[in-house]
Amino acid sequence: MSIDGKPGVASEDVAGSPEFRHLASIAGIAVDLRYASANNFVGRDLYSPFDCAWLHRDAAAALEQVVTWLARERPGATALVLDALRPQRVQQQLWDTLAGTGLQMYLADPVRGSIHSYGMALDITLLDEAGLELDMGTGFDDMTELSHPALEEGFVLAGRLTAQQMANRRLLRAAMLQAGFLGIRTEWWHFDCGDRELVRSTYRRVL
Repeated sequence: MSIDGKPGVASEDVAGSPEFRHLASIAGIAVDLRYASANNFVGRDLYSPFDCAWLHRDAAAALEQVVTWLARERPGATALVLDALRPQRVQQQLWDTLAGTGLQMYLADPVRGSIHSYGMALDITLLDEAGLELDMGTGFDDMTELSHPALEEGFVLAGRLTAQQMANRRLLRAAMLQAGFLGIRTEWWHFDCGDRELVRSTYRRVL
């Protein structure tokens, strides 16, 4: 199976591929895959009948570094994975849902491929000692400028983000960046495992 002339991986074949690791194999994280439920902006489960709680083994190893760093630097905080592997077919559904709304800027064009579709991106936040999500100023998939890391310093000055919300975002970024993840300008929760162009050119996309 291929896409754009490059070999891909069928969703049903991920579990049998040594390229991928299940999130259950990563100790010390919590998992709440929003697109595997109705708790997302589309309002329905987009992943069934497939289990999408997977990462490429390279991203899984990097996530383990995040767990180690948090245990040392912020004991009691837990990484909560909101999305990991997102097959190409689901990326296309999300893209089509936002067609004509002006919000497609928040999604990678399926033609190029989301880094999620290679198992090399995470949507992630942090839980506190009581198991509650840290306040990041917006929820997951909030498609407003308040979610943009590139603009948040101005929002703090304007009183639209609090100092604590900013500190929580910085903690998340510190945990992710030290493990080799890279953030983006428009979503505080999204991190690519390494350079996205390198991922697109060297890894296999899940279809």
